[in-house]
Amino acid sequence: MKIHLGRYVLGLAAILFGIFTFAWHAFFVLQQTQSLATLPHRAMLMYLIAAVEILAGLAIQWQKTARAGAIALAILFSLLAFTWIPSIIANPKVYYTWGAFFYPFSKAAGALILCATLGRGISQQLSKLAQFACISFALCLISFAIEQIEFFAHTAELVPKWIPGGQHFWAWATTFAFFLAAIALLCRRLDLLAAQLTTAMLIGFGVLIWLPVCFGNVHDTFNWSENLENLAIAGAAWIVADYLGQNRSARAAETLPGSAP
Repeated sequence: MKIHLGRYVLGLAAILFGIFTFAWHAFFVLQQTQSLATLPHRAMLMYLIAAVEILAGLAIQWQKTARAGAIALAILFSLLAFTWIPSIIANPKVYYTWGAFFYPFSKAAGALILCATLGRGISQQLSKLAQFACISFALCLISFAIEQIEFFAHTAELVPKWIPGGQHFWAWATTFAFFLAAIALLCRRLDLLAAQLTTAMLIGFGVLIWLPVCFGNVHDTFNWSENLENLAIAGAAWIVADYLGQNRSARAAETLPGSAP
Protein backbone atom coordinates (compact mmCIF):
# COMPACT_ATOMS: atom_id res chain seq x y z
CA MET A 1 0.00 0.00 0.00
CA LYS A 2 1.44 3.33 -1.01
CA ILE A 3 2.09 5.74 1.85
CA HIS A 4 0.99 9.30 1.16
CA LEU A 5 3.36 11.60 3.01
CA GLY A 6 1.63 14.94 2.45
CA ARG A 7 -0.62 14.71 5.48
CA TYR A 8 2.31 13.89 7.75
CA VAL A 9 4.20 16.96 6.55
CA LEU A 10 1.18 19.25 7.05
CA GLY A 11 0.60 17.73 10.49
CA LEU A 12 4.26 18.22 11.44
CA ALA A 13 4.11 21.86 10.35
CA ALA A 14 0.97 22.40 12.47
CA ILE A 15 2.70 20.89 15.50
CA LEU A 16 5.76 23.09 14.98
CA PHE A 17 3.53 26.18 14.60
CA GLY A 18 2.02 25.41 18.00
CA ILE A 19 5.39 24.76 19.63
CA PHE A 20 6.74 27.98 18.10
CA THR A 21 3.92 29.96 19.70
CA PHE A 22 4.38 28.43 23.14
CA ALA A 23 8.18 28.60 23.07
CA TRP A 24 8.74 32.12 21.74
CA HIS A 25 5.46 33.83 22.61
CA ALA A 26 5.89 35.53 19.21
CA PHE A 27 2.15 35.70 18.70
CA PHE A 28 2.06 38.10 15.78
CA VAL A 29 5.29 37.25 14.02
CA LEU A 30 3.32 34.47 12.34
CA GLN A 31 1.56 36.03 9.37
CA GLN A 32 -1.45 33.78 9.83
CA THR A 33 -2.32 35.42 13.17
CA GLN A 34 -1.28 39.04 12.59
CA SER A 35 -4.89 39.98 11.84
CA LEU A 36 -5.79 39.09 15.46
CA ALA A 37 -3.34 41.56 17.01
CA THR A 38 -6.03 44.07 18.05
CA LEU A 39 -8.42 41.58 19.66
CA PRO A 40 -8.94 41.53 23.44
CA HIS A 41 -7.45 38.57 25.34
CA ARG A 42 -5.32 37.88 22.28
CA ALA A 43 -2.63 36.00 24.20
CA MET A 44 -5.19 33.48 25.43
CA LEU A 45 -6.52 33.16 21.87
CA MET A 46 -3.02 32.53 20.52
CA TYR A 47 -2.43 29.77 23.06
CA LEU A 48 -5.77 28.20 22.12
CA ILE A 49 -4.85 28.26 18.42
CA ALA A 50 -1.44 26.76 19.23
CA ALA A 51 -3.03 23.99 21.29
CA VAL A 52 -5.45 23.14 18.47
CA GLU A 53 -2.56 23.05 15.97
CA ILE A 54 -0.53 20.69 18.14
CA LEU A 55 -3.43 18.34 18.93
CA ALA A 56 -4.73 18.31 15.36
CA GLY A 57 -1.22 17.91 13.98
CA LEU A 58 -0.70 14.89 16.23
CA ALA A 59 -4.12 13.44 15.40
CA ILE A 60 -3.45 13.58 11.69
CA GLN A 61 -0.45 11.25 12.09
CA TRP A 62 -2.61 8.23 13.00
CA GLN A 63 -5.18 6.64 10.72
CA LYS A 64 -7.96 6.36 13.32
CA THR A 65 -7.79 10.04 14.27
CA ALA A 66 -6.49 11.51 10.99
CA ARG A 67 -9.85 12.69 9.69
CA ALA A 68 -10.73 14.43 12.96
CA GLY A 69 -7.35 16.18 12.88
CA ALA A 70 -7.86 17.18 9.26
CA ILE A 71 -11.30 18.63 10.02
CA ALA A 72 -9.87 20.65 12.93
CA LEU A 73 -7.04 22.02 10.77
CA ALA A 74 -9.38 22.80 7.87
CA ILE A 75 -11.66 24.80 10.16
CA LEU A 76 -8.78 26.57 11.92
CA PHE A 77 -6.90 27.54 8.76
CA SER A 78 -10.12 28.67 7.06
CA LEU A 79 -10.99 30.90 10.02
CA LEU A 80 -7.48 32.36 10.06
CA ALA A 81 -7.80 33.12 6.35
CA PHE A 82 -11.20 34.76 6.73
CA THR A 83 -9.91 37.07 9.49
CA TRP A 84 -8.08 38.92 6.69
CA ILE A 85 -11.29 39.71 4.78
CA PRO A 86 -11.98 43.00 6.68
CA SER A 87 -8.44 44.22 5.90
CA ILE A 88 -8.84 43.28 2.24
CA ILE A 89 -12.13 45.21 2.04
CA ALA A 90 -10.60 48.21 3.81
CA ASN A 91 -7.46 48.26 1.63
CA PRO A 92 -8.15 46.27 -1.55
CA LYS A 93 -5.15 47.80 -3.37
CA VAL A 94 -2.66 46.58 -0.75
CA TYR A 95 -1.62 43.14 -1.90
CA TYR A 96 -0.03 42.16 1.41
CA THR A 97 -3.50 41.52 2.88
CA TRP A 98 -4.53 39.43 -0.13
CA GLY A 99 -1.38 37.37 0.22
CA ALA A 100 -1.96 37.00 3.94
CA PHE A 101 -5.39 35.51 3.14
CA PHE A 102 -4.07 32.94 0.67
CA TYR A 103 -1.32 31.57 2.93
CA PRO A 104 -3.65 29.95 5.50
CA PHE A 105 -6.21 29.29 2.73
CA SER A 106 -3.67 27.11 0.91
CA LYS A 107 -3.20 25.05 4.06
CA ALA A 108 -6.96 24.84 4.51
CA ALA A 109 -7.21 23.48 0.95
CA GLY A 110 -4.78 20.69 1.79
CA ALA A 111 -6.68 19.86 4.98
CA LEU A 112 -9.99 19.85 3.08
CA ILE A 113 -8.65 17.25 0.66
CA LEU A 114 -7.76 15.09 3.65
CA CYS A 115 -11.27 15.57 5.08
CA ALA A 116 -12.70 14.33 1.80
CA THR A 117 -10.35 11.41 1.18
CA LEU A 118 -9.58 9.95 4.60
CA GLY A 119 -12.04 7.20 5.41
CA ARG A 120 -13.53 4.07 3.92
CA GLY A 121 -14.89 5.63 0.76
CA ILE A 122 -15.38 8.87 -1.12
CA SER A 123 -18.95 9.92 -1.87
CA GLN A 124 -19.85 12.20 -4.75
CA GLN A 125 -20.15 15.15 -2.36
CA LEU A 126 -16.73 14.46 -0.83
CA SER A 127 -15.22 14.08 -4.29
CA LYS A 128 -16.58 17.53 -5.20
CA LEU A 129 -15.11 18.92 -1.97
CA ALA A 130 -11.67 17.56 -2.89
CA GLN A 131 -11.96 19.02 -6.40
CA PHE A 132 -12.96 22.39 -4.92
CA ALA A 133 -9.92 22.24 -2.65
CA CYS A 134 -7.65 21.57 -5.64
CA ILE A 135 -9.08 24.61 -7.44
CA SER A 136 -8.65 26.67 -4.27
CA PHE A 137 -5.02 25.61 -4.01
CA ALA A 138 -4.48 26.61 -7.65
CA LEU A 139 -5.81 30.09 -6.85
CA CYS A 140 -3.35 30.25 -3.94
CA LEU A 141 -0.51 29.49 -6.35
CA ILE A 142 -1.59 32.44 -8.49
CA SER A 143 -1.46 34.61 -5.38
CA PHE A 144 2.05 33.37 -4.55
CA ALA A 145 3.19 34.32 -8.05
CA ILE A 146 1.61 37.78 -7.83
CA GLU A 147 3.18 38.35 -4.42
CA GLN A 148 6.62 37.44 -5.77
CA ILE A 149 6.14 40.06 -8.50
CA GLU A 150 4.79 42.62 -6.04
CA PHE A 151 7.83 42.17 -3.78
CA PHE A 152 10.24 41.16 -6.52
CA ALA A 153 13.33 42.80 -5.06
CA HIS A 154 12.90 40.87 -1.82
CA THR A 155 12.14 37.66 -3.73
CA ALA A 156 15.36 37.97 -5.73
CA GLU A 157 17.35 38.84 -2.63
CA LEU A 158 16.34 35.56 -1.00
CA VAL A 159 17.85 33.47 -3.81
CA PRO A 160 21.32 32.25 -2.73
CA LYS A 161 23.98 34.01 -4.78
CA TRP A 162 25.96 30.81 -5.33
CA ILE A 163 23.18 29.22 -7.43
CA PRO A 164 24.08 29.47 -11.16
CA GLY A 165 21.85 31.70 -13.26
CA GLY A 166 21.60 34.68 -10.95
CA GLN A 167 19.06 35.83 -8.39
CA HIS A 168 16.74 37.61 -10.83
CA PHE A 169 16.56 34.60 -13.15
CA TRP A 170 15.42 32.26 -10.40
CA ALA A 171 13.02 34.81 -8.96
CA TRP A 172 11.30 35.02 -12.36
CA ALA A 173 11.57 31.26 -12.95
CA THR A 174 9.83 30.36 -9.70
CA THR A 175 7.19 33.04 -10.30
CA PHE A 176 6.33 31.57 -13.70
CA ALA A 177 6.44 28.08 -12.16
CA PHE A 178 3.68 29.09 -9.74
CA PHE A 179 1.60 30.50 -12.61
CA LEU A 180 2.08 27.43 -14.82
CA ALA A 181 1.26 25.04 -11.97
CA ALA A 182 -1.93 26.96 -11.25
CA ILE A 183 -2.98 26.78 -14.92
CA ALA A 184 -2.27 23.04 -15.02
CA LEU A 185 -4.39 22.43 -11.91
CA LEU A 186 -7.25 24.58 -13.16
CA CYS A 187 -7.23 23.02 -16.64
CA ARG A 188 -6.56 19.49 -15.32
CA ARG A 189 -3.74 19.07 -17.81
CA LEU A 190 -0.48 17.69 -16.43
CA ASP A 191 -1.93 18.54 -13.02
CA LEU A 192 -0.22 15.68 -11.20
CA LEU A 193 3.18 16.68 -12.58
CA ALA A 194 2.48 20.32 -11.70
CA ALA A 195 1.59 19.41 -8.10
CA GLN A 196 4.67 17.22 -7.76
CA LEU A 197 7.00 19.89 -9.15
CA THR A 198 5.41 22.56 -6.95
CA THR A 199 6.00 20.35 -3.92
CA ALA A 200 9.62 19.83 -4.93
CA MET A 201 10.09 23.57 -5.49
CA LEU A 202 8.67 24.45 -2.07
CA ILE A 203 10.87 21.85 -0.40
CA GLY A 204 13.77 23.39 -2.30
CA PHE A 205 12.83 26.79 -0.87
CA GLY A 206 13.06 25.31 2.61
CA VAL A 207 16.38 23.52 2.09
CA LEU A 208 18.17 26.18 0.02
CA ILE A 209 16.74 29.39 1.48
CA TRP A 210 14.91 29.20 4.79
CA LEU A 211 16.96 26.64 6.71
CA PRO A 212 20.29 28.40 5.97
CA VAL A 213 18.73 31.77 6.83
CA CYS A 214 17.29 30.41 10.08
CA PHE A 215 20.52 28.78 11.23
CA GLY A 216 22.41 31.89 10.20
CA ASN A 217 20.45 33.83 12.80
CA VAL A 218 18.75 31.38 15.16
CA HIS A 219 17.15 34.12 17.25
CA ASP A 220 15.24 35.70 14.36
CA THR A 221 11.68 34.49 14.94
CA PHE A 222 10.44 35.95 11.64
CA ASN A 223 12.71 33.67 9.60
CA TRP A 224 11.61 30.63 11.57
CA SER A 225 7.96 31.55 11.05
CA GLU A 226 8.53 31.86 7.29
CA ASN A 227 10.27 28.49 7.30
CA LEU A 228 7.27 26.88 9.02
CA GLU A 229 4.86 28.60 6.63
CA ASN A 230 6.79 27.23 3.68
CA LEU A 231 6.82 23.73 5.21
CA ALA A 232 3.05 23.79 5.77
CA ILE A 233 2.34 24.93 2.20
CA ALA A 234 4.72 22.25 0.90
CA GLY A 235 2.65 19.75 2.88
CA ALA A 236 -0.55 21.06 1.29
CA ALA A 237 0.99 20.84 -2.19
CA TRP A 238 2.10 17.29 -1.42
CA ILE A 239 -1.46 16.42 -0.37
CA VAL A 240 -2.73 17.74 -3.71
CA ALA A 241 -0.16 15.58 -5.51
CA ASP A 242 -1.10 12.54 -3.40
CA TYR A 243 -4.79 13.05 -4.20
CA LEU A 244 -4.22 13.46 -7.94
CA GLY A 245 -1.90 10.46 -7.99
CA GLN A 246 -4.48 8.36 -6.16
CA ASN A 247 -7.12 9.39 -8.69
CA ARG A 248 -4.85 8.41 -11.58
CA SER A 249 -4.18 5.01 -10.01
CA ALA A 250 -7.90 4.45 -9.48
CA ARG A 251 -8.68 5.31 -13.11
CA ALA A 252 -5.91 3.03 -14.31
CA ALA A 253 -7.28 0.18 -12.19
CA GLU A 254 -10.74 0.63 -13.73
CA THR A 255 -9.32 0.13 -17.23
CA LEU A 256 -7.54 -3.15 -16.38
CA PRO A 257 -8.95 -6.33 -17.95
CA GLY A 258 -11.48 -7.96 -15.67
CA SER A 259 -12.26 -4.77 -13.74
CA ALA A 260 -15.85 -4.04 -12.87
CA PRO A 261 -17.75 -2.01 -15.50
